[in-house]
Amino acid sequence: MSRPTPIAASTLPARAFRGRLRIRFGDCDPAGIVFFPAFFAMANGMVEDWFGDDLGIDFHALHATRRIGTGFVHAEADFFRPGMMGDRIALTPILTRIGGGSYALTVHIHRGDDELARLSLVTATTDLDARRAVPIPADLRAALVAYQERCAHG
Repeated sequence: MSRPTPIAASTLPARAFRGRLRIRFGDCDPAGIVFFPAFFAMANGMVEDWFGDDLGIDFHALHATRRIGTGFVHAEADFFRPGMMGDRIALTPILTRIGGGSYALTVHIHRGDDELARLSLVTATTDLDARRAVPIPADLRAALVAYQERCAHG
């Protein structure tokens, strides 16, 4: 299997959501480099912002009120360059698949135009009370499809 190569942020769809943040002291190891699991925590925070700010789905209400979970069931990463304390980065989700009860996305993490890391994530929707998989709710599915189409066309 060949290792993926980094891609420039400028090559991502212009209409894709970009979550922006600064790498904090608590995200780093003693050398000031992002401790690799911190990128997954950052991605999870970006997903919360993406839902509310871009998809129009209240992430917290989905979980707390509607009792629909959106947990990662698969996660992998490729790391290209170290992220450093103080860096300002952008996390860009690109949907790669929308299934019946799950969806897959790639999260590109960039500092400027340089890709630091690429996370491949699969999220399953679950009934939090019954603790079982359920179909993606219709409003979330519609928002995901609209986002995927918007990214594909500009």
